[in-house]
Amino acid sequence: MEIRRGGGSSSETSHKVGIVTASAGMAGTARTGVWGGPGVGWLLLSLALAPWWVREVSGQAAASDTLRLLDAVAAARGANPMLQAARLGADAAAERVPQAGAWSDPQLAFGLVNRMLPGFGTDDPMTMNEFRLTQMVPWPGKLGFGKERAEYLARAGAFEAVDAEVRLVSRVKSVYAELAYIDRAIVIMDRTRGLLRDFFQVSQAMYGVGEGLQQDVLQAQVAVARMTEDIVVMQQDRLAMAARLNALMGRGASEPIGALELADPGVALPGVDSLMARAAAGRPALQAAYERVRAAEAGYRAARRELYPDFMVQLAYGQRPQFDDMATVMVGISIPLWAGARQLPMRREMAAMQAGEDAMARDLYNETFAELTERRAEAERARSLAELYQSSILPQARAAVEAALSAYRVGRVNYMTLVESEMTVNRYEIELVRLAAAYHQAAAEIEALVGGEGGTR
Repeated sequence: MEIRRGGGSSSETSHKVGIVTASAGMAGTARTGVWGGPGVGWLLLSLALAPWWVREVSGQAAASDTLRLLDAVAAARGANPMLQAARLGADAAAERVPQAGAWSDPQLAFGLVNRMLPGFGTDDPMTMNEFRLTQMVPWPGKLGFGKERAEYLARAGAFEAVDAEVRLVSRVKSVYAELAYIDRAIVIMDRTRGLLRDFFQVSQAMYGVGEGLQQDVLQAQVAVARMTEDIVVMQQDRLAMAARLNALMGRGASEPIGALELADPGVALPGVDSLMARAAAGRPALQAAYERVRAAEAGYRAARRELYPDFMVQLAYGQRPQFDDMATVMVGISIPLWAGARQLPMRREMAAMQAGEDAMARDLYNETFAELTERRAEAERARSLAELYQSSILPQARAAVEAALSAYRVGRVNYMTLVESEMTVNRYEIELVRLAAAYHQAAAEIEALVGGEGGTR
């Protein structure tokens, strides 16, 4: 009969597992009554729950089976469809810049002018074959401001593509940390289930020699079943989270994902003011918002010039079959006759857009500050609680198991109290891993808010 007990921190680097082995033959003999007597059950229980010898067992798979975080991020950057779409959108916005500054295409026309009817002849002096070239020339500044607006929008598109990459990396890191937490939680629960099964065997052995209660055996069975249920739920959660990580990396949902890395919570993060200063200077979404404000300003200046007329330049050549050829030069202007329905509403539209873009930029700045405050509080809470769990709560919970054992030996607590004490250790070990994942998830979001990798250091 093998009894296993977690004896240390359930971090990503190692799981400390103590092993105590009692002879299966002795347990079987005890059930037959050869080892009968009041001390046999206590002997078996003492062997099962006595202080354990601790050894280090690696909690990670072989390096070849490990999906490293850097590899997951690189895969997402190279294959995520939404990131590719954002980059292509930025490329498309850049191609609009020369279009915005270009004149409209000239118009070339050919006509048979002043042909006499009937006969469609060419013997009249006014009859000619005419070639006409027309070019619209915009008022100075209209195209310049339009091109300037397109340049700002292209820069905004480029920043938004960078922001899409930054947010993708943050999302990959968050899902990766969640999946790593699930893997470690499953390991902890499976180890606890093994210990509960050993408790069950001990309760059977004690009941067989008349030192235990049937109720203890039934409660031990229920504890094992409940832990199995929790493991099944967590395994299904892993399937869903693995599919999400595969989708972020641009892979099929059923692609296998091996062991994952999960570091302990890091050092304290910089203060909110320091993080906000970095975000104001480096967050791509903020830079994109500022570029859109500038684009709206340029659009408003262009709209103000819409009241000024555009010019039309026209050249014509008339070829007369029986007479001398003719040439025509014409210059015209557009008349803003319907300014009240077109140009003036356009000006008001662009003024509203300018004010709206400015308000959105200010709102994004404020939201960035608020989110940084929230995420930093989450990271610091997770880091502080993880330290508390490692230094105080978990050692006390393990000591409570020892105290429950001593009390059970003298009949002061029931068997289920002992099991519940062990389950409490299980919950705290899982919570410690969850806090590590929560810290890295919050840190990843902060990293995206301040403008990318290295922003939290």
